Amino acid sequence: MITVDEIKRMLPHRYPMLLVDRVTDLVPGERASGLKAVTCNEPWYEGMPDTATEEDYHYPWTVLIESWCHVAGVLVTWDRPNPDVRSGKAMLLGGISDAEFHRPVVPGDVVEHHVRLARQVGETYVFEGESLVGKETALTIGRLTMTMRPASDLAAPPVPDPL
Repeated sequence: MITVDEIKRMLPHRYPMLLVDRVTDLVPGERASGLKAVTCNEPWYEGMPDTATEEDYHYPWTVLIESWCHVAGVLVTWDRPNPDVRSGKAMLLGGISDAEFHRPVVPGDVVEHHVRLARQVGETYVFEGESLVGKETALTIGRLTMTMRPASDLAAPPVPDPL
């Protein structure tokens, strides 16, 4: 099991955007599974009125996908941790296709993300998988593309001195 302290040594994400609590299974170059416990204390629920219903507490789909991506990120960086993307490599999302949302996720749910590496070409990775709450599927990802690039390639060019 990979705990949050180890995850923080692999990924640059921190509160409020570190969205995986632990990785429960990892087979390098093949697959990983991780857990995210959703609570009502997360920043997206700040300012929720007292009259809010459970439906109003629906975990944002984009954040659920980001959480799933963090498990993919651990799978990619397992053998070469990268907590400081300013001097190492940056993880870039290339795109998602065939994502389906099946059930809302709400505070109190524990989401189990399953990520499978479908293909790798150089430092570009293609993943597929799903997220479950108990035995119910909440999210399926048909294809997600991620690539690693040197942070120096992404830095803005120096601004010329106007004088």
